[in-house]
Amino acid sequence: MEYRRMGKSGLQLSLLSFGSWVTFHQQVQDISADTLMGIAYDHGINFFDNAEGYALGESEKIMGRVLQQKQWDRTSYIVSSKVFFGSRQHAKPNQTGLSRKHIIEACNEALQRLQVDYLDLYFCHRPDKNTPIEEVVWAMNHLMQQGKIIYWGTSEWSGVEIMQAHAFAERYRLIGPTMEQPQYNLLERNKMENEYLQIFKTVGLGTTIWSPLASGLLTGKYNNGIPADSRLALENYGWLKDIMATETKIQAVRNLQVLANEMGVSMANLSIAWCVKNPNVTTAILGASSAAQLHENLKSLDVLPLLTDEVMQRIDGIMQTKPTLPLY
Repeated sequence: MEYRRMGKSGLQLSLLSFGSWVTFHQQVQDISADTLMGIAYDHGINFFDNAEGYALGESEKIMGRVLQQKQWDRTSYIVSSKVFFGSRQHAKPNQTGLSRKHIIEACNEALQRLQVDYLDLYFCHRPDKNTPIEEVVWAMNHLMQQGKIIYWGTSEWSGVEIMQAHAFAERYRLIGPTMEQPQYNLLERNKMENEYLQIFKTVGLGTTIWSPLASGLLTGKYNNGIPADSRLALENYGWLKDIMATETKIQAVRNLQVLANEMGVSMANLSIAWCVKNPNVTTAILGASSAAQLHENLKSLDVLPLLTDEVMQRIDGIMQTKPTLPLY
């Protein structure tokens, strides 16, 4: 396993990590979660990603029970949570969003569900247009001073919002966001390859990438329809199918399959390797629901040396998703 420092911080994350979105509680229960996290840890993965909103807190409960059962050295792994969507089905005022009240209460609840004394990483799961960014920065710094979180960051924030948080933090000698969790894959590239470029160069920004396989689309398994056991077939995830499974995207994946066959690698391995080829990616989160799938995805690091400049240019030509950068 390769490890990269998270932005300008000293924290080292495994290049591949393991997350629970969609899978835990929806597709995976305690026994399978124990197996999957064990495989990940044994292969050098040290970052396990979660959020209050995943299965309304049930995902964190499953991960917490596994962590208690494993009894790994707490200093050997990194665990995260995220705040914004809440963990209650019918949320009342202050049970969602990024108010100081919800940030602090959600952190305490996440610690209880995960059965840990502190969170290594704590993300603002989305920007909150109704809460001043300075309130968010103060709340996160309060939690750091209490020792309940070590680093805080954002997820799917704009570059402007991230820099506003840094400007406020600098003004009051506080700590700004250290990491961002954006979607990044061969179909979704603008934030990582355009919007965040100046942030990488200036304040620095670690990135914990979600959906490097575009919810499975980049494995090629949707090329001929949606399998009944896939996440796009899950109840309550129809919105994901509408976003991901368009004919234009599927045709691009079919074309990429030809290159993968020529290289003698799987589509999943090629897509994950392409993602972590970007030096601004700290880690890509794997969301496997079976041991076989996880073992297969872990082979992606073997494909990295095959991604020459020529291969990368061919991929760009096939996918036609590379963002156009401004001339200035």
